[in-house]
Amino acid sequence: MKRIHKVLVANRGEIAVRVLRTCRALGVRTVAVFSDADRDAPHVRLADEAVRLGPAPVKESYLCIDRVLAAAAASGANAIHPGYGFLSENAEFARACEAAGLVFIGPPADAIELMGNKRQAKLRMQAADVPCIPGYEAARPGESLEDDALVREGERIGLPLMVKAAAGGGGRGMRLVREPGALLEAIRSARSEATNAFGSGELILERAIEGARHVEVQVFADAHGNAVHLGERDCSIQRRHQKVIEESPSPAVTPELRERMGAVAVQAIRSIGYRGAGTIEFLLSPGGDFFFMEMNTRLQVEHPVTEFVTGLDLVEWQLRVADGEPLPLKQTEIRFRGHAIEARLCAEDPARGFLPQTGRLLAWAPPEGEGVRVDHGVREGQDITPFYDSMQAKLIAYGPDRETARERLALALRELTVFGVTTNATFLQHVLAHDAFRSGRYNTGFVAEHLSPEALGTLGQASTEEQALLAALLFHDDAAALRQRAGFDTALAGWSSSYALPVPIVLHDGGTEFRASVRPVTPEEYEVRIGDARVALRLRSLGAERAEVEISDRRRAVRYRRAGGTLWCSLDGVTRQLRDVTFRLPSERERASDGRVRAPMDGRIIRVSAEVGATVKRGDVLVVLEAMKMESSLAAPTDGVVTAVNVAVGAQVPARHVVAVVSPDAKEVAA
Repeated sequence: MKRIHKVLVANRGEIAVRVLRTCRALGVRTVAVFSDADRDAPHVRLADEAVRLGPAPVKESYLCIDRVLAAAAASGANAIHPGYGFLSENAEFARACEAAGLVFIGPPADAIELMGNKRQAKLRMQAADVPCIPGYEAARPGESLEDDALVREGERIGLPLMVKAAAGGGGRGMRLVREPGALLEAIRSARSEATNAFGSGELILERAIEGARHVEVQVFADAHGNAVHLGERDCSIQRRHQKVIEESPSPAVTPELRERMGAVAVQAIRSIGYRGAGTIEFLLSPGGDFFFMEMNTRLQVEHPVTEFVTGLDLVEWQLRVADGEPLPLKQTEIRFRGHAIEARLCAEDPARGFLPQTGRLLAWAPPEGEGVRVDHGVREGQDITPFYDSMQAKLIAYGPDRETARERLALALRELTVFGVTTNATFLQHVLAHDAFRSGRYNTGFVAEHLSPEALGTLGQASTEEQALLAALLFHDDAAALRQRAGFDTALAGWSSSYALPVPIVLHDGGTEFRASVRPVTPEEYEVRIGDARVALRLRSLGAERAEVEISDRRRAVRYRRAGGTLWCSLDGVTRQLRDVTFRLPSERERASDGRVRAPMDGRIIRVSAEVGATVKRGDVLVVLEAMKMESSLAAPTDGVVTAVNVAVGAQVPARHVVAVVSPDAKEVAA
């Protein structure tokens, strides 16, 4: 590095750790920034020094430009790497860095501004002869983007149709319209969501391309007129327009198609005078035609798969380009080898509509193995809060071919240990094992087509044998804890004066509850009854929070951790959170029908529609809560009258907090 001697990383989590590691490898000193929620986070500990930005909410910390610039000035940093998300695609921030004499490790502010608006970006790409999706973006003077004009143009374009927010991304402000009567409401709801999310309600329309794949091309340019592409990534496995699994190369792209898409992507960035790392995103039709969707003017979450297949460090390239150096390689020198697949590990519960999850990480043990890489920014004992994105880590696997990479990634997910917070790990394993994914013949409709909400609700559901094991494991752990507290001799493990009497246990496993009776036969042998089924098993401790279970001559290893009345257990790659509700008071079982509307997670109240005294119908939205960039509408559980509203817009509430009460009896007063 010639000019850059100290880099401030204006981000958090796994991308902050990722950037810090490359900086250290290059001998560049580093500065981390943190909010109060991240005071002891791994990225803070990894940097040479760290500066507090402010409270946990992003608008008071990571999105506060003045505070980030002040941190750079206080630490003596002369360059800022924005990572992705937060301020990474904020043209105002890039200009502020330049005005402060700081090197912004990213593209020119004008390019960020241009490509950050889908409407303006599409118009510029059309001018550069880049193929674009047919639609309406008010290209000519006098053309309107008001609701009535969009309805008229939507009818002209035809259905199915995509309504898109011109600003922002991530699926917000985006609606798929299949029925003519649904167009106006889709426009209104998309505009409202876009205004709340991005501060702009500007919309465009595009024809929906059925059966398409989402294929993006990694591009790089320097200040010396050089521009290259580093191949493509297939990002078609999505949920609500959010990427879930990405791979490179795409199973649908031939070498000839890669050359054509890459050439168009390079043509696109040359037309706007781009510099640094970027991604041109295309929709690839079943017939092989591709169309420009948008450009991301930053490093992508999925950049590790490109690093695996090219053998390059893209963060190092960013630093060198920002320092004024030419690109390290020419297009003819870039080689593609093998295959890489990435899975995003998120704190969310697929069985409950992918509801974001918060809590304390009781255990965190990322997998290791040949061709496996885990990018993360968490540690055991850390709190996963509702203030930031739900993605906690990325698991990436590489192999000489796609099947090897897939198998390595599936194994890595099975070996991952995460206790304390529910994740989507089982869902990811299910996707990787699905025939449609294994064949490589999938598109952006994969999740909707193959994984219904009903199917997701049964993912990882325990079999009778597994229920028996879990009940025995709870009993076994209780007995071991009692023995340790009382100082009993280990020879007395499992001893009872009444072996003939089974012990009843009731466990709550996610959305289900099951009853078991456990009878210890010897210190290691148990007989468990689940309904009419009887299961004999042997359970042998292997050390701290590890055990081996043998049922019908089959042995399996179990990892577990106890936290009060909750047992976290990992068996055959499936992690379960079980609550011991054996002694729960009967009155608690009826609390779901008492009219109280509770927050399903920690989060911030962004809308309150309910008023005390108002008459509501079951399903009417009373409050909208936001957590981890996801909005959850909390609805009336019954017809009745609102008797209490316990929150206001802007309030931060914990999970299970009663936000409102609806009584079927107007005279009832909520406690």
